[in-house]
Amino acid sequence: QVQLVESGGGLVQAGGSLRLSCTASGRTFSRYLMGWFRQAPGKEREFVATISWSRITYYADSVKGRFTISRDNAKNTVYLQMNSLKPEDTAVYYCAAASDGRYPRATTQYDYWGQGTQVTVSS
Repeated sequence: QVQLVESGGGLVQAGGSLRLSCTASGRTFSRYLMGWFRQAPGKEREFVATISWSRITYYADSVKGRFTISRDNAKNTVYLQMNSLKPEDTAVYYCAAASDGRYPRATTQYDYWGQGTQVTVSS
């Protein structure tokens, strides 16, 4: 069992930055594919970024060049650095963990989810 706790959300003006953190319980964190997803009101949850145990990363086209995902296995933590934020980035951001990394962009791939953290970008 893995428990995930996100932090770092908040209100920021367009063009600003935020860093989200997700800390996991359990001793096998380093083996998991870790991902960030987001869900805006009235929309489906969508893929944002993912990082494998070997630090291979994938990004959604909408965030490529602005967001950076990273992980610190010693701290059981994955980060999402978000720069040049836009109002359309406003959403609840979720951290997720997957033991099988074959389809890293699919929500169904992930076994564990955090409770989410709100990110609001004002124009």
